[in-house]
Parts: sequence; C-alpha cells; structure tokens
Amino acid sequence: MPESDADLRAASETAVRQCLDLQPDESLVVVTDDKRERIGEALYEVAGEVTDDATIVRYPPGNQHGEEPPAPVAAAMKSCDAFLAPTTKSLSHTRARGDACDAGARGATLPGITEEVFVTGLDADYDAIYDHSAAMLDAVGDADELRVTTEKGTDITFVRGDREWLADTGAIAAAGSFSNLPAGEIFLSPASATGTYVVDGTMMPHGLLDEGRELRFEVEDGYVTEISDDDIREQVEAAAEEVGDDAYNLAEIGIGTNVGVTDLVGSVLLDEKAAGTVHIAIGDDAGIGGDTDAPLHLDGIIREPTVYADGEEVDLPQP
Repeated sequence: MPESDADLRAASETAVRQCLDLQPDESLVVVTDDKRERIGEALYEVAGEVTDDATIVRYPPGNQHGEEPPAPVAAAMKSCDAFLAPTTKSLSHTRARGDACDAGARGATLPGITEEVFVTGLDADYDAIYDHSAAMLDAVGDADELRVTTEKGTDITFVRGDREWLADTGAIAAAGSFSNLPAGEIFLSPASATGTYVVDGTMMPHGLLDEGRELRFEVEDGYVTEISDDDIREQVEAAAEEVGDDAYNLAEIGIGTNVGVTDLVGSVLLDEKAAGTVHIAIGDDAGIGGDTDAPLHLDGIIREPTVYADGEEVDLPQP
C-alpha cells in the first residue's frame, strides 16, 4: 500500500534537515530512478525549501547492486555539496559515490528503498544509533581477529589487517561523509577471512528467507569457495566473467546497531541495520576500505550471532 504524501514528507524532513543538515547556500542533487521516483520527488521538494540549488536526476534502474550509474549522474554527484540517492540498485559501493565523497560531497544512498522502509526507517532515534555504534567500535575496533558463530553452523574468523572499522550512523553533516539511510551499523572490509557462514535472515534475490531456509557459504583466505544457493551462485559467476576471482571476494563484515528495527522485513537496506544481527557481503569493497573492484555487493543477514573480538565475547545491542 503506498505511503501518504505526509509520511513521505516527514521522512524526507529527517533525511534532509536532520541527517544531512542541508544549508541554504549549498547545492544538493537527488539521484533516483524510474521505480523510486515518488521518494526522490519527496526529497527534492523538501530540499528545494532549504536551498535554491536543488536538482533531481533520474535514470533507468541498474541491473545489479554496485553497478556504476551513467556518466552524467556520476558527474552531478561529484559536483554538488550534498546528494541523496534513493535507487533500486545500490550506488553505495560504486566509484561514482566514492569519487563524489573524495571531491568533498557528502550524502547518503538509499539502495532498494521502498516507501514503507523509507517511512519506517527514518522514524528513528539517531542519537541512540550513534551511541550504540560508538560502543560497538570501542568493543571491536582494535581487535586483530573477529569470530562469528551461530547455532545454525556459522563459524567464520575475520582478520582485520591494516583495515579500519567504519560506522554508518546517519550523521552526514561533514564534508565528504557518507551513510546509508536508514542507518545503523559498523562495518569492516577485512584483510582476510576463513570459515563458514549461514544466512538465515535476508539476502537478495530472495528477500526475507522462510523459516528453516538457510544459505551456506564456505570461505577460504578471503574468497568464497562454495555457495549453496543456485541463484546467488549464478550472480557471482556472471560477475566473475567480467572481473575474475574478485567477484568471490569476502567484502564485508557488519554489525547492526539500530535498536529501532525490531523485525526483519526482507529489505537488505533496513535488515542489515537491525541490532543483534551480523551481515556478511560478497564482491566489491573498494568503497568501504578495501581494494577490490567488482560489479556486485551481496549482503546476507545472519540472526542471533555470537561475536568474539580477539577471543572475548562482545555484547551486541539488542532491539
């Protein structure tokens, strides 16, 4: 059921005025596509009430998360002070987004956003999200190894190397800063990883997995070596035809810190932020501190994990 104009406006107010803290003398670009136009227009309308230099650009939806947008879209992102990108396929891990932030633009991507997730996810206590994220960074940030286990078979160890944990808190007022919206996670592109992880929450293209359904992945020396699911395996194999083994890169370990997300709904964007969950991704990590360029970034959410930092169990935030 479509959300009301009033609800879309309220969520847009949070994004533009609170998270982005847009100023009257700044330029803003809303990047959207044909399937997310109503959300894009709501953001553009609110931005236009703050600044006279607001623009909206729209293009056909991409084919894969992490696929680069058209060159004119990338140029618009790089030349503005701030951007918001509600799109069907994620721009988070693209050169276009990274180049924009390197040039000083700040902004947020809203990959795969739906009107329901937009309204629900932006109705959050972002001060609490910041505090929980800071606490998790204190707990794991300096650890050389992070181990994740679950009763369903996950047992995987990540090596930090010289990589740094990053936080996605929704606070994007500083030049060059970046966040997903809705926000609420800390994440690392590990130097390496070995073990098994079992996704029992949400993962595209399936969305929210039925109870009892599990997707199993084997990882060795930082690369995924076995994928139990045919659809996901085919996506990775297709990407491998373009970039080789980089498509199998173990790209990310993330910990959700948004205590306002009480249930998984089938949206990776929202579900990976759920407090008490872990997510692990395959593919591109160049936009999050790694060095692998790949045309995909596939997150899988894991319920009820136990996390150890250098052998010590970590208390995860809970909804």
